[in-house]
Amino acid sequence: MCLGICASATVVGQDRPRVVKPVSSRPINQPPAQTPAQPLTQPNVTRSTSQRPVLINDINVVREEPLVKKTGETSPVAAMNKAAARRTVYGGAASNLILQGINSRLGIPYRYGSQGPNTYDCSGFVWAVFRDSGIEFERTSARSLWAMSTPVTGDDRFVFGTLVFLNKLGHIGIVADENGFYHASRSKGITYSPFKGYWEKRIDGFRRLDLPVAQPAAK
Repeated sequence: MCLGICASATVVGQDRPRVVKPVSSRPINQPPAQTPAQPLTQPNVTRSTSQRPVLINDINVVREEPLVKKTGETSPVAAMNKAAARRTVYGGAASNLILQGINSRLGIPYRYGSQGPNTYDCSGFVWAVFRDSGIEFERTSARSLWAMSTPVTGDDRFVFGTLVFLNKLGHIGIVADENGFYHASRSKGITYSPFKGYWEKRIDGFRRLDLPVAQPAAK
């Protein structure tokens, strides 16, 4: 019996080929061994010579001069104090009277076609302020004032008393400084507004009136 069983097992074993797994002496979690790198001096090894191009020209960033200079003085009080002490368009005496005329009208409501004293539109406000300072001209629209005034550029745009034209010559105001201007606003009446923001993109230009300055009448 033993011989029969053993013989039968031998025959079955001969039908199934044995799989012999190679035995390695390296840990199973270790990376496979790498072959030594060939020396770079061998003639059949080529090295890449392509490199990123070297920038040899200087980079010059051109910045356009901003329309509004940032000085931190954007309040009406700061603008008035600064305007009183700086170079003006029409001389010290007339400019002081312009400043007084603006200050006395701050907060008065807007009304189209009005030139005061209880309501003003934009050109009526400008006309009344300049009249009080001794600068006489005919009461007219912003578009007509544009035609009768002289363009100014550069820093002269922000001299106190300069006229600023906006909204395709449909609106006019008096420059306070490089930050803002005084005008008759439909929503706020006579007020100070900064250039930066809403008005900056609506500016048509800056001009001054070349008119003789008369002595203001005594009050």
